[in-house]
Amino acid sequence: MNLPLSYRDFLAAKVAMAPVSGFVVSDDDINPLLKPHQKDMVKWACLGGRRALFAAFGLGKSFMQIEILRIVLARFGGMGLIVAPLGVRREFMADVRTLATGDHPDITDAQRAELVAWQEGHPERVPRLTFVNRDEQAQAPGLYIANYEPVRDGKLDPRRFTASSLDEASVLRGFGGTKTFREFMRLFDGVRFKFVATATPSPNEYIELLAYSAFLEVMDIGQAKTRFFKRNSEKADTLTIHPHKQQEFWLWVASWGLFVQKPSDLGHSDAGYELPGLDVVWHQLPADHATAGVEKSGQGRLLRNAAASLSDAAREKRDSLTARVAKLMGLRAEDPGAHRLIWHDLEDERRAIEVAISGINTVYGSQDLAEREKILAAFSAGEVAELAGKPSMLGSGCNFQRHCHRAVFLGIGFKFNDFIQAVHRIYRFLQRHRVRIDLIYTEAERPVRDSLEAKWRRHNQQVAIMTEIIREYGLTSAAMAQSLTRAMGVERVEVKGEGYVLVNNDCVPECAGMAENSVDLIVTSIPFSTQYEYSPNYADFGHTDDNAHFFAQMDFLIPELLRVLKPGRVAAIHVKDRIVPGGMTGLGFQTVYPFSDDTIAAFVRHGFAFLARKTITTDVVRENNQTYRLGWTEQCKDGSRMGNGLPEYLLIFRKPPSDSSNGYADDPVSKPKKEWKAGKWTADDGYSRARWQLDAHGFMPVSGNRLLTGEELRSLDANVIFKLWKAYQLNAVYDFQHHVRIAEEMEQWGSLPSTFMLLPPHSKHDDVWTDVARMLSMNTLQAQAGREMHLCPLQFDIIDRCISQYSEPGEIVFDPFGGLMSVPYRALKLGRQGRAVELNPAYFVDGCQYVKAMADQLAMPDLFGVLEIENQDKEEKGEAT
Repeated sequence: MNLPLSYRDFLAAKVAMAPVSGFVVSDDDINPLLKPHQKDMVKWACLGGRRALFAAFGLGKSFMQIEILRIVLARFGGMGLIVAPLGVRREFMADVRTLATGDHPDITDAQRAELVAWQEGHPERVPRLTFVNRDEQAQAPGLYIANYEPVRDGKLDPRRFTASSLDEASVLRGFGGTKTFREFMRLFDGVRFKFVATATPSPNEYIELLAYSAFLEVMDIGQAKTRFFKRNSEKADTLTIHPHKQQEFWLWVASWGLFVQKPSDLGHSDAGYELPGLDVVWHQLPADHATAGVEKSGQGRLLRNAAASLSDAAREKRDSLTARVAKLMGLRAEDPGAHRLIWHDLEDERRAIEVAISGINTVYGSQDLAEREKILAAFSAGEVAELAGKPSMLGSGCNFQRHCHRAVFLGIGFKFNDFIQAVHRIYRFLQRHRVRIDLIYTEAERPVRDSLEAKWRRHNQQVAIMTEIIREYGLTSAAMAQSLTRAMGVERVEVKGEGYVLVNNDCVPECAGMAENSVDLIVTSIPFSTQYEYSPNYADFGHTDDNAHFFAQMDFLIPELLRVLKPGRVAAIHVKDRIVPGGMTGLGFQTVYPFSDDTIAAFVRHGFAFLARKTITTDVVRENNQTYRLGWTEQCKDGSRMGNGLPEYLLIFRKPPSDSSNGYADDPVSKPKKEWKAGKWTADDGYSRARWQLDAHGFMPVSGNRLLTGEELRSLDANVIFKLWKAYQLNAVYDFQHHVRIAEEMEQWGSLPSTFMLLPPHSKHDDVWTDVARMLSMNTLQAQAGREMHLCPLQFDIIDRCISQYSEPGEIVFDPFGGLMSVPYRALKLGRQGRAVELNPAYFVDGCQYVKAMADQLAMPDLFGVLEIENQDKEEKGEAT
């Protein structure tokens, strides 16, 4: 059937490119000294209002940033702020002078004359650029430049400026990683015009691109993660892009970030922008195996371990320092007079370089800033022949290509962005000599080299993807949006069998097509708002912008669920509250979004009656591995910052019955009583008082007759320990100190896992289910078959209890979010009929196989069934024995 128009419009509105919040600029508005490709990028950025310029080294990002902010201030007034790495201020100051006067060796007399003529009609010209490092220094309208440090330290408030641009923002990673990166971006909330200009947003580090998107207010980081990435359920911020999202992701990035490698990418001539040759020479030194060390067992090692970890690599660097410096001196001897950059990572390396090379110029963190800038200016001008420094400090923004074309890396590391930035200080446009890069490492650091080269290959591949997108679609987001091929739904597929109906479709139109009052029970785990996206389809409920957007789509579904459910019957909805990162709230610490409460409100709003909330405990250790919210280390730093592990909930809703006089369902879920009378049970298949008590409590009590000791637990398998601990907890008076003592003894013996909770607290309360087997789900079957596992599988224990308590044999159990078809699978097993809808075709196909296998299994008679059928046949023929 056709989708309702309003629902179609709702789905169509999900197709989103970066918003346009700027203004139109003509060529005549732009300083004539800018080259054609630079003018195109300036116009694109001004039109967007909040954009990123990812232009290759030497394409003129500083010119473009200055001109963009000049144009903004000319139209809107106020102050503009450029934030740049240490040592880059002089580059911008020189470029401002060039744009204002044309005084530069590369500028011709004709260009200077054109500049003078243009300035007569543009009195705003180029504003004076002033260096500041605190608020009181920036008061008058104009253009200012500051380093990242005073902004980070709160000395300079960027929200006071009309426009801002981050030059080489990737240096923020050196301030402490992703967390600092996000917090820094948060400081710019409220700035009207915002830009980013950097040559190497690392495609290997998706989180960096997402941070830029958040800074530009294109899309929140959490929302982008949900839309494009498969999350690592064991570790936060480990992102793997969904294969089916590759094209859409890079089209989305291209709508707000312009990747340009050379002028021809934008249809202009590459004259003057040819890169020279590049020689990358690796120098492997033998490792010192005499210092191989010992294993944990005490057994001596014959060979040094490969430096595959950060700690191993750092140790290898320290131990091989003498040999690496000797190799450096040998390389210098090949061309003693060459101008040369020497890159290092450790302070010990800097001191060793200063001892080996008398009088060499070095820059370092504790150095006076004025002295540092003086050295950099001298090296850039060719007045100093050799310079040593760290890529994390000098690798961004500085241009050394005019007098230097050789660089030596005294060591190598895992940080690709630092490495590639350092390489491009000299390997860039306007470099007139062939460039040589020498990299020194030991044989034990071969994994480090392999990692670096792999990242370099991926970097080149992703840059090529972005470049091709710009070549194909140009600079308009509209063309990119039209090219997206994600469907608004799927072509409906129905699979039927004995006792089940499974449909591949969007659940909203599918439920709309179902008969009224046709379902006896609904059991489902609804998507957890924007937490996950389950299919490459705009109809996916996880493909929503925020919680309000998610429940707006649920508003189309919930009324249909109410309509198809029989009067008086139950809808059991599985949910979990969600963690909200501190970066999204501005609080600086994680909080909880009560998703379950909003779910209750949504179902009640559409006519459901709320009956109960079943609590299902989860593993706090595994949860911390996913969110980093409950860490032991963080608790030791500040106990007030830590919350608790979040349980899951089963929300029980009921459709009001037709007759409200007694509250019974139109078709009650009745059970014959099974009572012990006169020495026998009244009904073998009935419902006993004992069964009722266990159903009411939701778990099976077990016994324990004394305190467990750590010594007793030490030699047992983890699964046995878990069961014994539960038995003890449910039958003894709880002693918190004893609980801690047992766990500490387990840790002392190395038997307390860090990946799951071995000794959790258990509850005797009937509304808290602590005995749900987390691994007993369809993912067990998927893993056995080597297939893709479901992101959020619903456990069999939960499904079985709902089906047994809220339905009768032969009735229809329905799941609108079928996934791998766990609900119909268990419904068949428990003697019911299963019906489900699933949007994801892969999940649907796998789920159909499992349900069909269960139906076939139930249809296959066992030995006694075969004998019974044979006897029935013989009786009919009068041959029974």
